[in-house]
Amino acid sequence: MYTFYQSPGSSSMAVHIGLHEVGAQFQTKRIQFAERDKDPPEFRGFNAEGKVPTLVIDGRALTEVAGCLYYLAHTYPAAKLFPFGDVEASAQVISWMSFIASTVHPARRQGEDHARTIWTIADQRLGGKTWAVGEAYSIADIHLFRLFWRFGRGMAEAAGGLPNLMRHYDQMLARPAVKKTLEVEAAEGYALP
Repeated sequence: MYTFYQSPGSSSMAVHIGLHEVGAQFQTKRIQFAERDKDPPEFRGFNAEGKVPTLVIDGRALTEVAGCLYYLAHTYPAAKLFPFGDVEASAQVISWMSFIASTVHPARRQGEDHARTIWTIADQRLGGKTWAVGEAYSIADIHLFRLFWRFGRGMAEAAGGLPNLMRHYDQMLARPAVKKTLEVEAAEGYALP
């Protein structure tokens, strides 16, 4: 069983979805950003930065959304969250994960106009594909969904734009693992910075 350190609505949501997608057994420990003195005492020993997500596997900590999702996809190949055997599709998943982490996520810190430009690029990149890398659902879709849920959706709804991302978002909302994660995290309550 894994120990999953998370904070509802934060980046850890993507890993939470991944855990539900693969059917992993895990216990959750909540990190409250506004009350860091309430962090579980062992948490900083696993993760000196105090960031979520942190997934503890047999006493070893794994951090960062991309690393945790990659681990889950490879540990549970039957879940089909990674295009094993297709080098180009695998590279596309990694490309999306890198783009999301290095370009999409920090875009909001550079102002609304910059964020809108980056979300427009993401929308164009997604295009008419069913999922981020074509017809097969992957960890890239989970990562993309969580950021769009938190930062892009309101922008898209206000401007009436980003149709490809809105379609992707709606598809994601239909997935049982996403529904379950959203229900669990909403019941815990969001306390996002």
